[in-house]
Formats: sequence, C-alpha cells, structure tokens
Amino acid sequence: MSEIGSVLKGDPRLEKLRWSRRLSLTSRILFVNILPLVLLGGGVIYVDAYRKQLLDERFKLALVEAQITAEALAGASPKRQEALLIQIGKEQRLRLRVYSPDGSLEADSFKLAPPSFSLARKEDVDPNAFALRMDRWFDRVVGAPAVPDYREPETDDINDWPELLRARGESLTQIVLRDAPDGTHVINAAAPVGLDGDTLLLTRNPVDITARVRTARSTVALVVFLALVISTLLSLFLAQTIVRPLRELVQAAVRVRQGRDRQVEVPRLPQRRDEIGMLARSISDMTAALRQRIDAVEHFAADVAHEIKNPLASLRSATESLAKVEDPKLRGQLIDIAIHDVRRIDRLVTEISDASRIDAEMSRTEFEPVDLAQLLRTIVDNRETRDENEGRMVVITGDDRSVPIMGVPARLERVIQNLLDNAVSFSPPAGRIVAEITRSDNRITLSISDEGPGIPEEKRERVFQRFHSDRPEEEDFGNHSGLGLAIARTIAEAHDGTLVATSRADGEEGACLQLSLPAKR
Repeated sequence: MSEIGSVLKGDPRLEKLRWSRRLSLTSRILFVNILPLVLLGGGVIYVDAYRKQLLDERFKLALVEAQITAEALAGASPKRQEALLIQIGKEQRLRLRVYSPDGSLEADSFKLAPPSFSLARKEDVDPNAFALRMDRWFDRVVGAPAVPDYREPETDDINDWPELLRARGESLTQIVLRDAPDGTHVINAAAPVGLDGDTLLLTRNPVDITARVRTARSTVALVVFLALVISTLLSLFLAQTIVRPLRELVQAAVRVRQGRDRQVEVPRLPQRRDEIGMLARSISDMTAALRQRIDAVEHFAADVAHEIKNPLASLRSATESLAKVEDPKLRGQLIDIAIHDVRRIDRLVTEISDASRIDAEMSRTEFEPVDLAQLLRTIVDNRETRDENEGRMVVITGDDRSVPIMGVPARLERVIQNLLDNAVSFSPPAGRIVAEITRSDNRITLSISDEGPGIPEEKRERVFQRFHSDRPEEEDFGNHSGLGLAIARTIAEAHDGTLVATSRADGEEGACLQLSLPAKR
C-alpha cells in the first residue's frame, strides 16, 4: 500500500493531474475518449462550412462580374471590346474570352495582354504533396462531392466548355467550379453578350480561398494533434491510476490465494476516493474476513476434534473394560457410562452440525416480519407446558405491545431458547428469571436475567466462545456442548444485532444476557 501511495503522491508527472482524483473513473474515461472526437468533428465541420461560404461569395461575385462585363461588351466596337477585355482582366485578375456565334474564339485577354495570373502545370505538381493529401483527406471526411479538373483545350472553341453551351442555349449566366493541378480552385462564368450571338467566358483563380482553407485545416490538424497528445497523456495517467493499482491488487490476491505468505496485506489505497479505492478497500476487507473465517474454521475443527476425543476415549475405555469385568454392578456402571458418552457425542455432533451451517443458511434466508414479544410469550408458555424450566419461574416484563422486527422466526426462537436454557442452568431451584423487552433508538432489546452467581466481567466475552463450558458444580458433566451461546451470538449478528453479557440492571446478584435487534422500519 505504501508503494502505491508513494507512486500516486510522489510521481512529479502526476502532480499536475492531481485534480482528477475528484472525478470518478467513468467521468475520466468519457472525457478522454470524447474530447478528441468532439474537437475533430467540430473542426472539420467548421472548415468545410467556411470553404463553402467563401465559394458562395466568389460565385456571386463571378456572376455579377460576368453580367456587367457582358453588358459592357454588348454593342461595343471590336477595338473597344479588346480594350475592355485588357482593362478588366488586368484590374480584376481575370481571364476573359469572347466566342463568336459560330463558336470560335474571337478574343482572349491573355493574348491581347500579359496574363494576370498563371495556373500550375500538372507535370510541375507533386500529387503526394502534403497540402494535396490533406485536401483529399478532409474532402473524404466531410463527403464533399468530386470537383472536375481544369484543363486548357488544345483547340479552344465553344464546344470545349459545357457552361458556354448552356449559357447560349438558356440565355442565362452559368457558373462552374473546377480544380487546378495544384489544388487551387478555378471558377468559370459563362454569359451571353447582347443579341448578336457572342458568348463571354470569365475565368478566375481564387488562390486566396485555398490558402485560407488550408490555413484553417492546418489549424484543425494542429488542434487534433494536440488533442491526441493530451489524450495520450491522459491515457498514461489512467494507466498510472488504474492499471498499476489493479496490478498491485491482482498480485496481492494471487499471493493470498496461494497462501504462501499469511502476512500479505491487500493495499487499501486510502487516498483514492473513486471506484478503484472502493474496490481496494472491499478486497482488503473481504480478504480479512476470509482469513478470519478460515482461522475460525481451523480453530473450530481443532476444538471439535478435542471435544469429541474426550467422550470417545471414555466410551472406548468403558467398552474395552466390559469384556474384563464380571461384577454385574460394575458392568452396569460401565454400560451407563457408555450410554452417557454416546448421548454426549450425539449431542455434540448435532450442535456442531447446527453451528457449522448457520452462517451459510442465514446468508440465503430471506427475512420476514416477526413479533418478538409474541414469539417470547409463545416460547415461555411452551416451556412451562413441557416443564423445561425445571421449577424456575419465567416472568415477562417491559413493553408488552407488538414488537415487530425482521428476521427468521425459527432462528430467533433458537436464540431465545438458548438464553432461557442458560438462565435455567445457573438459576437456583425455584429461582426467578426475568425476560424484559425495551425500545430505544429504533432498537429492540430483550434482556434475560437470572439469580445465579453471575458472570465475572473478565469472562463475559469468553462465554460466547465455542465449546466454552463453565457449568454449575451440581450439574451433570457433559450435559452441555458449550455451543449454545456461541450459536445464539452468530444468529444475532446475522440479524444485524448484538448479544452481550452484563450484570443485572437492579444491582442484584445474577447474570443478564442482552439481545439487541433493529426494529422493523
């Protein structure tokens, strides 16, 4: 336990994460697993929406530019048209082409003047470049539709541009998006020019959109990378806070199971307030209870062997002597001794069997409502009828109303019978036994007092030990197994109660055994 405590307290890598001890394991695991996914999903969705917004703005701009340029070109002379194409192309960084009614290229601003922009050639672009791979990955994640590649036709006429054909056929401006070899966008806008059948093709390469989107994507990739790093660190933290203590618990449990070291201590992890700490303390308590149970079984077995060995030795001696004794009177005494020993062994076996199965039986039995006062009156009446009190008078005092508790009637009856048997054994002839029921703080207490010699304070716990027998001198030897009070206490504890020995409340000579049980809620 000290090793684990030092790991959790002394490791400087864990000091910064000490705050998470306040969280349950469920909260930590959910946090670690959901955080990267939320950041990734939110970032990808944001970048895709940002790109669509930029493209929509450029589509609207291209539409307006194409319509305004077409109107300016309509009715202008060929020389004026060329001047407009050069001026607009240079100022707006556009490529403007005009196609005649027969579909041939009539004017091209890139041929009339130096080009205002240039597109990368396919052979000069590395298809495995990081930027292109990141673009493809993001498009795949968001499910973006495929965009056709931009290619310059060898014979430039109207048939090479589907948007020109649609614009001429529908007399409406058409917008088309294509991708250049370097991954940048190319926007084509086709618009009819006047009524003479000419058609305008406006081409723009908005590299700023690609730059902005790639910057945003790089930011998202960086955030995702940081989230993965944090997730990894948190996972390592979980490995420290979960795997290591669990491994310690497993090793301790294996050593306990193998039984190689009786002093093995299961770490309790008192500084942990989460499920791991609860598990460690539960296993530690379970191990302690198991060891206590094993020790009790071992002692019980030794006590059983010792207790049975005495009457067996006496029985053996009596039976062996019968063959050698011819005196009828002495033979009769030996037969009486043998019969007494057989009865004693029978009583011991019965009591031992009952004591050994009480724990298992009580753990499987369901409790039911029991009126303790009525049960006491019934037991006392039956004992009077069968003359089991041997001339002693049993008086019931205290609360005579209904006293409901939860328990097993047959076992509670066994407790009361054992307590009354003990009182009868130690009470003088014609003595008075008082059974009193009291209530206090949701507890019901049954006190049975006798007028016997009492129990010295230093022996009040020993009377509940198995096979402890300190009987009156006038009582025949072997009539009691020494298990009665031990069985009674076991049953009481199985009912979440207690059974103790005290002196009489009135100060008179005698013993008092108090059975305390929780009242029915």
